Amino acid sequence: MAQAQIPQAGTEVPGDAHAADIGFPPFATETFAGQIIWLAITFVVLYTLLSKLVLPRLTGIIENRREIIAKDLDDAAAMKTRAEEAGVAYEKALAEARGRAQALAQETRGKLAAESDAKRKALEADLGSRLAEAEATITAKKNEAMSHVRGIAAETASAIVERITGQAPAPQAVEAALDRTKV
Repeated sequence: MAQAQIPQAGTEVPGDAHAADIGFPPFATETFAGQIIWLAITFVVLYTLLSKLVLPRLTGIIENRREIIAKDLDDAAAMKTRAEEAGVAYEKALAEARGRAQALAQETRGKLAAESDAKRKALEADLGSRLAEAEATITAKKNEAMSHVRGIAAETASAIVERITGQAPAPQAVEAALDRTKV
């Protein structure tokens, strides 16, 4: 078997007539003018595409976003204002409700106190009239009992004298004796 020969650097390969060492192609001075023309054409085309198609769309998107954000911020500010107004209205309503509750409680306390006072006065009047009736009844019973005391005393004295002496005393003598002892 024969060994293949590997070409050395800087040597020509047989059958490749154009394989001369030309270096980096963009730096080839023979193609500079063509490269600059194609660069200018490509730049103009890309610039035109970007400025006519891409940039207006991006600008529209950015403006749309800016408008949406501004609207959202305005809506948020309006909602914040409404929320603050609602909070103030709530606090006001709460204060009014507390005031009404306190007034109602005071009114209820006053009514209950008046009812209680009226019931107490009615009870005191009823107790006073019952007490007066009871005192009148006691006085009547006492006067009635006192009116019978003289008779009881006369009967008792007669009974005692009869028991001691064996004879009943005369009723005039018992009455006369009771008249002398009366203070």
